[in-house]
Amino acid sequence: MSAPAIERILFTAEQIEQRIREVGAEISAKYAGRELKLIGVLKGSVFFLTALARELTVPVKVDFLAVAQFANQKGAPGMVRLAKDLDDSIEGEDVVLVEDIVDTGFTTRYLFQHLAAREPNSLAICTLLDRTPRRIVQVPIAFRCFEIPDRFVVGFGLDYKQLYRNLKYVATLNVGGTGLTGEDA
Repeated sequence: MSAPAIERILFTAEQIEQRIREVGAEISAKYAGRELKLIGVLKGSVFFLTALARELTVPVKVDFLAVAQFANQKGAPGMVRLAKDLDDSIEGEDVVLVEDIVDTGFTTRYLFQHLAAREPNSLAICTLLDRTPRRIVQVPIAFRCFEIPDRFVVGFGLDYKQLYRNLKYVATLNVGGTGLTGEDA
């Protein structure tokens, strides 16, 4: 079976680069004079986190988490657990959780609560893509690059069966008949 085809480009490489530059300036202004720890959610956020870190003018440390999700019997989002925890403590640090996409909000809420319990000085969420039409659980997103429609998207870290992450743009994917939802992104 061949991979589904790109349907249409939502955001070009140039648009993404420009928006990350703007969000990086916002974050740098908010955390001026402080050291910042970016925490990426593997694997999708790696591309975004790297590009964002390069735009920041404050000192930056980086760490990563990975999650495993389990669908319930009806295929809806279910339990979330950590597959990889942080390497270092975040107690007393200014932390930004970096997501590739915030969809239903379940995973992001879990991670936000998990990190907040570790007593950082501050904790904020930054996402490349915010798919608000699918939001079930509200989460406090402080920084977002783009809002997107309820479509399956790939590129700039987002994948379909581990493919398409390396695209320099974000595009919708024609996944007709596969039963894919945004949780698969």
